[in-house]
Amino acid sequence: MNTFGRNYRVTIFGESHGAGLGVVLDGVPAGIPLSADDFTTDILRRKSGALGTTPRIESDTPELLSGVFEGHTTGSPLTVIFRNGNTHSSDYQLFGRIPRPGYADYVASVKWGGYNDPRGGGHFSGRLTLPVVAAGVVAKKILKADIHAELVEVGGIPMCEFGRTKPSLRNFLQEVIDEGDSLGGIVECTVKGLPVGLGDPFFDSVESLVSHAVFSIPGVRGIEFGDGFEASRMRGSQHNDPFGPDGRPQKNGAGGINGGITNGSPLVFRVALKPTSSIARLQKTADIASGQMTTLQIPGRHDACFALRTPVVVEAMAAIVLADLL
Repeated sequence: MNTFGRNYRVTIFGESHGAGLGVVLDGVPAGIPLSADDFTTDILRRKSGALGTTPRIESDTPELLSGVFEGHTTGSPLTVIFRNGNTHSSDYQLFGRIPRPGYADYVASVKWGGYNDPRGGGHFSGRLTLPVVAAGVVAKKILKADIHAELVEVGGIPMCEFGRTKPSLRNFLQEVIDEGDSLGGIVECTVKGLPVGLGDPFFDSVESLVSHAVFSIPGVRGIEFGDGFEASRMRGSQHNDPFGPDGRPQKNGAGGINGGITNGSPLVFRVALKPTSSIARLQKTADIASGQMTTLQIPGRHDACFALRTPVVVEAMAAIVLADLL
């Protein structure tokens, strides 16, 4: 449901256009230095406003309601909330009758009998990744590992090609925006400094848990570890990874995991994110009330490429899983 983890338990709450949203973290060790300023760097990495992102700008100021005293965690549940202020809820009145292609409008209405909050996507909104980022900030303090995620591809083009063999990323984004369309992307995450032995076989393998958490990010369509899908095109002699004198695989084709357990090499995985479903182009969809097909032009403020803002969210999900296992 809305809670993930066993030892480091993360519970998110709120809606995109509600009064606010936040996270409750249980299992945070006592004595960790923590203040509102510690969240600033990662929150700014997720923030909108740049070309290709939504023009909806929120303050995203964290309020620490519990679990912190005199600048240190207390060991009791840590609660962080964020107030919503810049909402245009009237943009979403139409979607109860004409659900947006690619969104949860219809299934949420059926599942909860029409009582769900549809404004801005409600509890399904990408805005709910903000408390996830907050949970990741604390998880990184517990983990004490080197974790880094970056966008490596946008719209099928590797980032290293923009401005060289391809137009600049800015020009590419503007071209797609002018067409009323959107883009997806791929994020690669690397975690260094993990000990050998995190994770378990089968259902609690590191891959299983990271995949579970990462697929909770709205818009994720795929994940691969190490050589990933390319491994299916290799022979065993190519994919097998000899151990070196230090006990670590020399090629790291498995992405830091053997048998579901960390092997001491960097954990490496890539995440595929779909193009934003809300586009300015006219689309065909159903009018649920009349039972007839109609056309829809989606109003509101949306990212042309929400993948631009997701590396820090992917980092947070990885940190949450690894802190829980640690």
